[in-house]
Amino acid sequence: MQISRILRPIFCKYPMLNIHLITIGKLKESYWREAEAEYLKRLKPYAKIRLTELTEEPFRDGSDRDKIKAKEADKIKKHLSDRAIIIAMHEQGKQFSSTELAEFLNNKSTHGDELTFVIGGSLGLHESILELAQYQLSLSPLTFPHQLARVILCEQLYRSATILQKKTYHY
Repeated sequence: MQISRILRPIFCKYPMLNIHLITIGKLKESYWREAEAEYLKRLKPYAKIRLTELTEEPFRDGSDRDKIKAKEADKIKKHLSDRAIIIAMHEQGKQFSSTELAEFLNNKSTHGDELTFVIGGSLGLHESILELAQYQLSLSPLTFPHQLARVILCEQLYRSATILQKKTYHY
């Protein structure tokens, strides 16, 4: 099952961010859903956001890890655009400060290109997705549950937008 939502901006004073979030798994607990909804709402004036939630594959243990990640990768690939800049969220990806992330997003979105962020499920992303991605981004040297990583990414996207807009959210 797939859930896809598009949240459109109200207004924007600079080139609008065009963001597609592709995630494996739902936000099961209400507090994750509420936190994500809040940051997506705050982003509306600054970005066109599309969220695609894909069903995670069930597993009992890590023995079939690669097989599960490959199935999830197949689902993800169906939603990747050839014209998008693909950014895989990966523990070994590049780490940015908040201002560096804002600069990165601004530089990559100057032509209206879609920035597609891909968040894997509990087992992470399959190698084929990492190879397709033009960039790999890590939120921290710490490991987070993928649900929390998703909320942190939404907060950082909002923070980046406020930095670019010169709002006082980021000090």
